[in-house]
Amino acid sequence: MQQLTAIITGASEGLGKSFAIELARRNINLVLVALPGSGLPQLAAYIRKNFNIRVDELEMDLTDAENYHNIFNYLQLVGITAHMLINNAGLGNWSWFEDKNIIFYKKQIELNVITPVLLTRLFLEQAGSKTTSYILNVGSLGGLFVVPKKQVYGATKSFIRYFTKCLQLELSGSNVRISLLSPGGINTKPELLVMNNKLKGIARATILEAEDVARIAIDGMLRGKKEIIPGAVNRLLVLLNSMLPAFVKESIIRSRLKLILKR
Repeated sequence: MQQLTAIITGASEGLGKSFAIELARRNINLVLVALPGSGLPQLAAYIRKNFNIRVDELEMDLTDAENYHNIFNYLQLVGITAHMLINNAGLGNWSWFEDKNIIFYKKQIELNVITPVLLTRLFLEQAGSKTTSYILNVGSLGGLFVVPKKQVYGATKSFIRYFTKCLQLELSGSNVRISLLSPGGINTKPELLVMNNKLKGIARATILEAEDVARIAIDGMLRGKKEIIPGAVNRLLVLLNSMLPAFVKESIIRSRLKLILKR
């Protein structure tokens, strides 16, 4: 049986790190991509030591357009064909629009939108015609719900949703399976863990651990599932969102905005 290889962007921490370890457990070779100085060599060394797979590491800034080609030029140079692409790299925030400068928003849009689009295009060029290939685009329920203080981030995830849904139609009947991961909140960083632990009720129930999200996502991707929404509560919220009239949802959002303003 052919050994599969997966590219993971944003692989050094959080959900990307969990993806890497989950795939390693499944005996899938890895090409890990992350920023220099983010701990990527240490993660790669840990995986090599604990799992009998090949791990290639590429430290690069994916807001630099030259690096899109550099990934696939490297794969060609070392004779690797990638069978999976996990577009995980992204930049989030929780702030009022005027609190961030234009440099931040430019970087956020480049990383969250331009990077997955162009990497997907290059991945499809090298995908083999005899082996099933998989693409997992990491979206967010923030791309479905209007959330105050998530204006640009949510818009980028709405783009990923639209982009993925269109590609699913275009690639139907081919040997490429493309899935959209739409998680709620994830405990990926210490500061998020502290913030999420303060939540109560339904809001608390929407939060999942990165390891669980990665496992659910990889299972769904390999089954060719078109959209993967981890967590029963999150799936229920999506269902309710499709049923509620627009004026009710707007009222809920305005109420939420008032609560945020009081803090």
